[in-house]
Amino acid sequence: MAHFGVLGPLAVEGPPGHWVALRGERQRTLLAVLLLNAGRPVPADVLVEALWPDGPPKSATSNLHTYLSRLRERIDGLRVEHGPLGYRLHVEPAELDLLGFRAAVAEGRQAADPVAAAAHYRRALALWRGPVLAGLHVPRLEADVARLESERLAVFEDCVDAELAAGRHGELTGELQAALTEHPLRERLAAQLMTALHRAGQQGSALEVYRRLRATLIEELGVEPGAEARRVHAAVLRGEDPVPRLPPAVWPVCQLPPDIGDFTGREAELAELTRVLGADGGVPVAVLSGEPGAGKSTLAVRAAHRLRGRFPDGQLYVPLAGREIGEVLADLLRALGVPGPAVPDDVRARAAVFRGRLSDRRVLVVLDEADGPGQVRTLLPGTPGCAVLVTSRRRLSGLAGAHRLALGPLSGADAAELLDRLAGARVARERADAERIITACARLPLALRIAGSRLAIRPHLRLGELADRLEDEVRRLDELTVSDLAVRSSIALSYEGLRPPARRAFRLLGRCRLADLPAWAVTTLVDDPDADEAVEELVEASLLEARGPDPTGEGRYRMHDLVRLYAAELPEPSSAEGVRTVLAATLALADAAAARLPRTVPMPSPAAEPPPQPLPAELVERLLARPDDWFAAERANLVLLIGTLGARDALLLLDRLGVYLYLHGQYADMRAAYETVSVADPPLATVAEATLTLLRHARGEYEEAAVRYRACAKELEAHGDRRTHAWVSANLAHCLIGLGRAEEALETAAHARELFTVDGSTAELGWVRAAESAALLRLGRIREAREVDRTALAAARSSGDPRVIGEALHGFAWSSLLTGEDREAAAAIAESVTLLRGTKVRSALAKSLRTLGAISAASGARAEATAAFEEARALARELDERPRELSCTRALAASWIGEGRAAQAIPVLRACLDEYGEMGSRPAAGLTWLVLHRAYAAVGDEESAEQAAEEAAALADPRDASAAALRRALLALTEPA
Repeated sequence: MAHFGVLGPLAVEGPPGHWVALRGERQRTLLAVLLLNAGRPVPADVLVEALWPDGPPKSATSNLHTYLSRLRERIDGLRVEHGPLGYRLHVEPAELDLLGFRAAVAEGRQAADPVAAAAHYRRALALWRGPVLAGLHVPRLEADVARLESERLAVFEDCVDAELAAGRHGELTGELQAALTEHPLRERLAAQLMTALHRAGQQGSALEVYRRLRATLIEELGVEPGAEARRVHAAVLRGEDPVPRLPPAVWPVCQLPPDIGDFTGREAELAELTRVLGADGGVPVAVLSGEPGAGKSTLAVRAAHRLRGRFPDGQLYVPLAGREIGEVLADLLRALGVPGPAVPDDVRARAAVFRGRLSDRRVLVVLDEADGPGQVRTLLPGTPGCAVLVTSRRRLSGLAGAHRLALGPLSGADAAELLDRLAGARVARERADAERIITACARLPLALRIAGSRLAIRPHLRLGELADRLEDEVRRLDELTVSDLAVRSSIALSYEGLRPPARRAFRLLGRCRLADLPAWAVTTLVDDPDADEAVEELVEASLLEARGPDPTGEGRYRMHDLVRLYAAELPEPSSAEGVRTVLAATLALADAAAARLPRTVPMPSPAAEPPPQPLPAELVERLLARPDDWFAAERANLVLLIGTLGARDALLLLDRLGVYLYLHGQYADMRAAYETVSVADPPLATVAEATLTLLRHARGEYEEAAVRYRACAKELEAHGDRRTHAWVSANLAHCLIGLGRAEEALETAAHARELFTVDGSTAELGWVRAAESAALLRLGRIREAREVDRTALAAARSSGDPRVIGEALHGFAWSSLLTGEDREAAAAIAESVTLLRGTKVRSALAKSLRTLGAISAASGARAEATAAFEEARALARELDERPRELSCTRALAASWIGEGRAAQAIPVLRACLDEYGEMGSRPAAGLTWLVLHRAYAAVGDEESAEQAAEEAAALADPRDASAAALRRALLALTEPA
């Protein structure tokens, strides 16, 4: 590899110590031009002009090629390529002294301290062997040569500045005097010589330098010396050091605020930050973002203190809110030992010095409240070993390579612990009110800290009183203020940083009371061509949380409760039509989704015209392709909407939601939703009460449900609501069967059938016939029951509805078993299970599976019976259908007796008895006592067995054919397997 020199006479070194002699002047000129432009293409006309300054010959192009060929022959490995832009010479910095000079200068300008910088500059200057291309006269290169000489002189001056800052003035005076003699108009050299002489105690000589400089400038140029030279002259006159010596940085530097003693929770986040920022390689950057009041700065300080051991050279803490980056850098440089006069004026130069100060150090930089990615980039260290922790209200999505951690509310346990630490032991004593406070504060650390501080300041303030105030949404933000802490002002800072379109979108979203919003609703609300950009800005500012797609595939957005309250306080936008459109669309979607699901609620649907749908048909079809998924995604929103509507509209929407909730056995949620509706209109109030009674019935509260059903039936009869009255009577009949009052149930079912006669559907009449059949079987009228079931099955098959057919087959299978037609019973129940598996009606499937278990047990198919009971119990448990779950549990306990596990069955059966007693279900209790009798007998407890037998006999009804069939099935399971 050849080595080239242009910083002095042109030189080419082949193997070390062997210099290549170039014979012709034009060969040397050609190489010189290529070397001064190394790495850049040189057009052919420039090379021709350099070779023949007085005019090229006609053969110039071919001669140029000849000279290049000869150069390649003389210099081994010379890399010159020819392209459209000209000729390019390729060399590495180590192969050309000019490139080595510039590389060393760049290292000097990035050095951490003046001593290191001066060493790099001296290494660069040592590469100069004399004037550029000394001895070679090329008119075309004269401007390039002059620029290089100026570049060398500027580097020399930079080197002198560094050495003066390091206190090395003694050896500089002679060198500076020689340079100033050569360049008498160079003011910077004069100022440096004055500084060196002054430090050497030669104040008079320093002032003489200034006098000569001034005289020369006036004589030669007619101008006075510039500001820098005058400043140094004035400092010498005062006896001050013109350039204070730069002290070395004092390591370690720790600027962290104190850690908060009552910091609570966030262990997972701390572990993640420790892992990310403690990683080796590069400069790891972690960004903590989150909504206002989430505790970003507090967590950053805790994490920084935990990481101190990994960054022994220091921890810098930089508050950025409302500050200019130049001011921030100046403060940082002074903290790292750079005196004021040595801080550069240019921001980029300050950033370079900052990076230089941190090079080869292990320092953690905490940037608090960053406003944007550009601000952070300016403050990033340049060398591995350092790490950066950023907090921001924004996500800083433009910051490449950063690890992002979005901070949400505290967990429930951590929120309670924080409140307990702040307010003391009474939090534990008044736990229910404490939970109300935590909920109102939405588990945000800032809000909890304010609430806890208020309780601490006022020890006599009851938690319940503060909870009452906080639960009032109108005054909640007023209450969340103490001293200089305020949730409202924290949110306001984020809001004020938004652009006008995002501010309008924020106010509109705040007026929508939904828990979280699908993407279509956000777009509809904002109703602006730039809606996407405005929403993205809100997400970036942590005022709106973007979530993954919901079960329908639609993206979701959530606005935190306290943020929403702030948004609702702001002036209403000029147009809020989007809010009304979203409400109308949601109501229409609920109506259409309910229509696509099987209606299993044994209550009539209120008559109403389908509401108009403002959304495009293709969007509606995509959202409702799976109506279960749509209800699952929107359930919380629908419950919130119900609380904002009038009684009639609320009940209509609740009926649509109830189709989904009842189908999936979510009785508790359905009951809670109905209880939120305040109905003053008597007919509507009765319908709501009848539905609530149905939910009690489904949970097994038979006695209470029967009383309420009768009261509702009386009211409905008075209002003339025949159809609802029919449904309530049918439900009452089923409830009475559970209570063992078969005669009353049969009479009530007959009344319901009479009420349904006018417009009863197949499903409605099927529900009544099921009650009639069950009552007839309990009265021992088996043939009549089977005829009712046969009629119901025929009607069901004519409907073609698999659900209706499956439910009718269940009744027919059971009555067939009781009439001794076991084969027909087995076929019917198997078909019922198969049909119902293909529907969404899991409650009916659980019922048929339970009957499949009983029929299988009665026929001696023990394994099939227990499998069916297990599956039925699992479904009943998911659906919260406690009576059915208990009956399956009883059957499985009976099978344990047959398997030799009677001792295990006894406590389970006793628990079943307790619950049946609470329900008032005499038939179920009687059967349970019978199985318990077998269990006690199996373990040898004769006394308890005898008592159980007596209890079973007392509750038995000899007419009850259903109980007899169940008795046969259960006792078969208790036989040895």
